[in-house]
Amino acid sequence: MLFYDAVNPAPNPRRVRIYLAEKGLSVPSETLSIVAGEHKSPAFLEVNPLGQIPALKLDDGDVLTESVSICRLFEAEHPEPALFGEGPRGQAEVDMWVRRAELRMMVPLSMVWAHTHPFTARVVRPQYTEFGESQRPRVIAAMGEFDRALAAREFVDGKGYSMADIVLLTIVDFAAFVGIAIPDAMANLKAWHDRVSARPSAQA
Repeated sequence: MLFYDAVNPAPNPRRVRIYLAEKGLSVPSETLSIVAGEHKSPAFLEVNPLGQIPALKLDDGDVLTESVSICRLFEAEHPEPALFGEGPRGQAEVDMWVRRAELRMMVPLSMVWAHTHPFTARVVRPQYTEFGESQRPRVIAAMGEFDRALAAREFVDGKGYSMADIVLLTIVDFAAFVGIAIPDAMANLKAWHDRVSARPSAQA
């Protein structure tokens, strides 16, 4: 087994690192440089033709991609502590919040990143800057939705620390890197961010 990783601020491989740290699991890994374009090298494209990180090459040679899918494999093999929810309802709730974070916040954030950030200008051609800027309010609106949801709960799903918190943390931190920090008025989201960032796994 080999985990293909990338350094921060890349949010998707960080999700897997945080998850593994919460589980106390160690997996052989190889870190690729996105800046150097190693994820687009012929060698890595043989692993993942999409040229995206993370990827997990299994012992039989098969490859899993997509951060949440990789974590689901480890969850099935190491169910405790449960990070994808307890029981059918708990699992459905965690899945719901993961999808909200990805679809309502990460999707517009990725458009801001792709079309406005100078780092991506060399690979996203042309950049539609006006469109990218138009997505910033959508990111802030999604933050507001989570701020309201966290008004009376410690963690995203209302039960305990879960994959939903991991996904949201990586998105919020990436948003800050892109230039969209949590607004000062969103005290609930800020308090949640302080809590989850204080966990040792957040440094993974």
